[in-house]
Amino acid sequence: MGSTSEFSRRDLVKRTAALGLIAVPSMSVLTACATGGGSDDKSKDKSDQGKKSEKNPLGVKNGAPLDAFIFKGGLGDQYAKDAEADYQATYGAEVKHTGTQQIGPKLQPRFAGGNPPDVIDNSGADHLDMNKLSSQGQLLDLTPLLDAASPDDPAKKVRDILYPSAIEKGKHKDAFDVLYYAFTVYGTWYSQKLLSDKGWTYPKSLDDMIKLCEEIKKAGIAPWTYPGKYPYYVHFNIFPQIAKIGGLDKWIAIDNLEPNAWTSNDAVKQVIGHYEELAAKGYFLAGSQGLTHIQAQTAWTKGKAVFIPNGSWVENEATPTTPKDFGMAVGPLFDGGSGDKMPHGAVRAEPSEPFIVAKGGKNPTGGMELLRIMLSRKHAQNFAQKVHSLTSNMQGAEGASLSPGLASAAQAVKAAGGNQNLLMIQLQEWYPKLTDEKMGGLTSQLLTGDLKAAEWIKKTQQYADETAKDSSVTKFHRSA
Repeated sequence: MGSTSEFSRRDLVKRTAALGLIAVPSMSVLTACATGGGSDDKSKDKSDQGKKSEKNPLGVKNGAPLDAFIFKGGLGDQYAKDAEADYQATYGAEVKHTGTQQIGPKLQPRFAGGNPPDVIDNSGADHLDMNKLSSQGQLLDLTPLLDAASPDDPAKKVRDILYPSAIEKGKHKDAFDVLYYAFTVYGTWYSQKLLSDKGWTYPKSLDDMIKLCEEIKKAGIAPWTYPGKYPYYVHFNIFPQIAKIGGLDKWIAIDNLEPNAWTSNDAVKQVIGHYEELAAKGYFLAGSQGLTHIQAQTAWTKGKAVFIPNGSWVENEATPTTPKDFGMAVGPLFDGGSGDKMPHGAVRAEPSEPFIVAKGGKNPTGGMELLRIMLSRKHAQNFAQKVHSLTSNMQGAEGASLSPGLASAAQAVKAAGGNQNLLMIQLQEWYPKLTDEKMGGLTSQLLTGDLKAAEWIKKTQQYADETAKDSSVTKFHRSA
């Protein structure tokens, strides 16, 4: 993408691998990581350990310095500085803070040299390859963090306050070595004021959307826009919509690159057919195929289009062009019909913004403790208010004064009716070249009317099969 904030969002997806988003690690990243080797736990100096207590459950050594590398993109890094200040006050320790957009280039030589920082926000286009680092044993297993007392209630463990998907997503094989700190809500975003002024109601079903789009078009407004330069944004809607209608088990088959997972799924045909119809009826803002994410968002906030596919970072990112009375909001996934496998209200909401602790750092225990501090209600609310985002702490934002878009996102999560209706999509995280490059090209043609739904599905299956057979691509498996 064309901007710094876009890089941060990409990692939201790959992050989102964010989710920052489409970038896969460069060969220089992979090479540098590979030469670093694994960390020998037996030879590691344990001098970073202090005495454990109720207030210090991880056993942080008083006065032990902390080295933190934080991605300074769309979310900034002040929220991390605020948590670091509490760490410094609690443990009387110096905190070296580095805010940067070049996580990989700056940290490759440090990992290779055996001198990595303690805690890292591994986001952005130039992020480190966490899969590689994990397989080399360079990431600290954060299970002790999960089992430590939560910051606000010692009777609860940290794992008890996290969304279950944060624990699932943070695992590489059997080790929990990534803490996804933010919690992103994806979906169809709109202006509540515009809908209210026009007397329109957010559609409940795909059929309702088609009917409303016709009304909107007659009113002289484009129903939809999207970042045509980065068409995989539309996948933020397409993928969970397929899972909502067809069921999570069938979506997991897609995540797992199983044969015929796309072509045998009737929900795929329904959803892709819906987007073919949107294109055929001219329901996308003219010229959307040439817009960047910022340009599409600006057209949307200026009222040129009613709906846009996006994630909850959009509120923070679009602040410069958003009218104060815009009433930014996000709606749930649309119903496909009576045969839907998931109820109305289901929404894609999942962890993002990956934090890792280097096993070879001088104070990895302190790195875990900083993450524990960040998960407190105090810092979850601070994060919500500063960057308009939820955190992986399920109740972290309760009581905070939320901006319109974030309040809508929080309400969408609540209205989903339980964690079982909060969808997590791994395909974009695991196989960005497949989803963002290959499938992105297909989606671009679909939205301009140059490709039919049947051909999109056929080619998508072909690309998925090629990825499954490519021995150079690391494979992952998701259980039902």
